[in-house]
Amino acid sequence: MCGRLNVIDDIGVQQLCEQLNIQLWSEPLQTGRFKRATDKVTIVREKAGITQADSAIWWLLLDNQTEGFKPSKYTSFNTRYDKLNVPRSAGYVPFKESRCIIPAKGFGETEFVNKKPTHYYDFEAEDRQAIAFGGLYKEWLNVNTGKTALSCSIITLPPHEKIKHIHSKAMPLILPQNKDLLTAWLDSAQTNTELFNHLLQPHLPQNLWAQAIDKPSTFNAIGDKKLINGDF
Repeated sequence: MCGRLNVIDDIGVQQLCEQLNIQLWSEPLQTGRFKRATDKVTIVREKAGITQADSAIWWLLLDNQTEGFKPSKYTSFNTRYDKLNVPRSAGYVPFKESRCIIPAKGFGETEFVNKKPTHYYDFEAEDRQAIAFGGLYKEWLNVNTGKTALSCSIITLPPHEKIKHIHSKAMPLILPQNKDLLTAWLDSAQTNTELFNHLLQPHLPQNLWAQAIDKPSTFNAIGDKKLINGDF
């Protein structure tokens, strides 16, 4: 997926957060109609048996600076599904030990041909619904200041047949909003990732609206939005 998230604070996002039974909020929900890669987003994670919501930099790999952190030169706002079980890859340990959920209303995709954008699309959950993205996170310590930071990425899959015509490269991992599955995904003690193998296939667990737009910064609709039916 391309580095755009829609995290408006509507009833659907609120209900998803309630479903996740968040017990601790470190900061208010990081909202924005156009959240870019390297922006801060809200992640939901489990730590010491407590489900909590924290702000994290949407870029998994960070470098220490004198006073803080900066995103690494290695692109890491997404983590490919086929790298999750590759030792020494960026997502290998987080997939086993520090999975998270990134709640959002929607996401954006840009199709490229010969490195030039050909069209932009915005995907959005239906009314009173939200999207639970399957993600990974890392905790960082600045060796100079002792300050800490969180970073995250969204797992990507091969494109689903129903959206391949819109974005041919990849799609985000959208988690089914099943209580037991979401609880297992967040459980830091659940290191047997074979439990999640079925999630690493192209799947649409919910309906999505797809809307062509002129460009992300202005978000002017082109034509009518279309409903893409999920796999039920």
